[in-house]
Amino acid sequence: MTETERPTTLTGHTNVREAEDFDSVYMQGIPPWDIGRPQPAFAELAERGLVAGRVLDAGCGTGEHTLMAAALGLEATGFDVAATAIAIANTKARDRGLEARFLQLNALALSSLGEQFDTVLDCGLFHSFGDDDDRPRFAKELRASMPVGAHYYMLCFSDRQAGDWGPRRIRQEEIRDSFAEGWTVDSINPAKIDITIDPHHAEAWLAVITRM
Repeated sequence: MTETERPTTLTGHTNVREAEDFDSVYMQGIPPWDIGRPQPAFAELAERGLVAGRVLDAGCGTGEHTLMAAALGLEATGFDVAATAIAIANTKARDRGLEARFLQLNALALSSLGEQFDTVLDCGLFHSFGDDDDRPRFAKELRASMPVGAHYYMLCFSDRQAGDWGPRRIRQEEIRDSFAEGWTVDSINPAKIDITIDPHHAEAWLAVITRM
């Protein structure tokens, strides 16, 4: 793996400069995290019937998890900071004949939608926040956008991943600390994030968190 091939982050950067940089990654080609299908961990959730109600795909990229929910007949919304990713997601929806909504949105302004979602899927957004203060801010925005009993499923890079390529590694304690107030962390289990480069997956945590 060369330095230019190594992924530096996943979707979800929040300031203007980072948004521009992120958009340019999509404009240059297919990013390493854009595998063209749902992540296996989230596909399994769908197979188990755990993706239900109004679904939000947070940091949706080109929309595979949003479209997975839409294919189940669910009301599905995806948001991302990268305009190019959102344009690609809309094209996918049209090509597949699926009804889904895609929005260009800063994750830290999620509550500005004024909407409630029963299931939130997050692959790679949580671990992309560069500022430690952004994680509890995001949790607060998320809580304002979910009813009591709603579920947040989060897939993030784990501190079990060797090397220093890619996004920051997240410890279980960081997840629990970010969701300490107003949430129940039901489980945090080892998982994988598939990527398009060698190695073809990264060690991850799959967190199941309920809004209280």
